Amino acid sequence: MTATLVPLADGSITSPQGFTAAAAAAGLKKDGAPDVALLVSATSCATAGVFTRNAVRAAPVVYDQDLLSERPGRIRAVAMNARVANACTGPEGLAAARAMAQAAEQAAGLPARTALVLSTGVIGVPLPLAQVTAGLQEAGGRLSPAGGTEAARAIMTTDTRPKHCAVRVDTAAGAFTVGGIAKGAGMIHPNLATLLAVLTTDAGGDAASLAPLLRRVADRTFNAISVDGDTSTNDTVLLLANGASGLDPFHDGALAKAFEEAVLQVARTLALGIVEDGEGATKLVEIQVTGGATEGAAREVGRAIARSALVKTAVYGADPNWGRVLAAAGSAGVALSADKLTLSAQADGDDWVVLAQGGATAHPDEAKARAIFRQKRLRLRLDLGMGRAEAVVWTCDLSPEYVRINADYTS
Repeated sequence: MTATLVPLADGSITSPQGFTAAAAAAGLKKDGAPDVALLVSATSCATAGVFTRNAVRAAPVVYDQDLLSERPGRIRAVAMNARVANACTGPEGLAAARAMAQAAEQAAGLPARTALVLSTGVIGVPLPLAQVTAGLQEAGGRLSPAGGTEAARAIMTTDTRPKHCAVRVDTAAGAFTVGGIAKGAGMIHPNLATLLAVLTTDAGGDAASLAPLLRRVADRTFNAISVDGDTSTNDTVLLLANGASGLDPFHDGALAKAFEEAVLQVARTLALGIVEDGEGATKLVEIQVTGGATEGAAREVGRAIARSALVKTAVYGADPNWGRVLAAAGSAGVALSADKLTLSAQADGDDWVVLAQGGATAHPDEAKARAIFRQKRLRLRLDLGMGRAEAVVWTCDLSPEYVRINADYTS
């Protein structure tokens, strides 16, 4: 079956049929901006989630994992707040996450145990439950199909802009839509997910089908970005499918492929938005790793390069210090042969410049190499010479502004 993906202008989590959202200012942000959001589906959703592998898990992560293991096909809402992560808050934090879910259910008139919760912000601070509850009540009274972009703004912390998008998939059998929002600018080096992202669709399906799809998509998008090498306590990506379009893509192989491509496109757009908005970032770097023995090995090499402070500061300083890239690749824990490594660099619209070959300098034209590293967007391609697998990872540079933002984050 032929399928066409159509990006939707100003798309978000409420672009798919049957989803509404709203945001409210609960006083968590000092500037009075919206800081609480509520997403609601008109019907129950099959839901899948991927969560942080950090051993220190925030209370919302614990709550959501437990609820999804119990009721993966009965979710109706997601309640979100910024500025307070509700992490490292002990039994009281878990009780607060439970109470936050109950407040969302009451605000939207939903049955018990149908709302998930997401929190982001400062670790170790108790959730101000009274304020969050009041904000959710206000949001529950203003739910709208146009509220998705509002929700994207409400969950911003150090983000400088909201992340949201949607695509419609047109087929001979009809159309369905996939939308999403995300937040994140720092503490980004995901291991299974990245900070907060919610994906929605009016396509049908069940949690057993959605879960492996979401893991595949996360590996190629949210798990393929890095800002600073830190994995958050709150990393969560959710995918909710309410079936309002009447189409179940999992009943047709070609349709299932189109559905996964749509979810992948939305997730990639959100993930790249996070990297481009990295705290203090001035440049976006795409790292292509080719010639891997396996895709997983190629991705691990890319992630090692992406989290290297030495590579990232060299990019900031427009210094084509190729030795740092090879050294970072060698630290990935993947079997490599230095004499098989070839590293090239490229800026948009320009030719590739080979920086190193056979694990040694390729004597590149220094002026051309520096010109590439001065660009706002550049690519690095490392051929491992070990096989045919490949992976792509994205990162940003590391600037003095990153230090300034994080030096006084709690104050």
